[in-house]
Amino acid sequence: MSSAISVDEFQALEQKVLRAVEVVKRERDARAAAEAEVASLRQQLAAQAEAAQSKAEAAQSQIAAAQSKAEASQSQADAIQSKVQAAQSQVEFAQREKAAADSQVAALVQERDMVRQRVERMLHQMDELL
Repeated sequence: MSSAISVDEFQALEQKVLRAVEVVKRERDARAAAEAEVASLRQQLAAQAEAAQSKAEAAQSQIAAAQSKAEASQSQADAIQSKVQAAQSQVEFAQREKAAADSQVAALVQERDMVRQRVERMLHQMDELL
């Protein structure tokens, strides 16, 4: 076995080493580019997540405001309903009072008619006496 390597073999080996070095350099560059892209994508993802969180919080705030308005509207509706019921009670009371007043008026009219008839009879009797 001879330890001597021919020039052609040495150059071939050197070419292989140079190609291997180039492959390693390209792989390192590709890896660095991939890591940079991953970092950029992570930043974008974090920004999108933050924006989504802000939108979700804004939506929750709008929902809370809408619920508050709905509750206020319901409270107003309840108050109006209560006023309507009170007004209906007043109307019913006024109708009962009117009916009672009409009844009293009818009774007074009847009494007046009876008094008038008595007066007319008395006048008629006085005319007969004279």
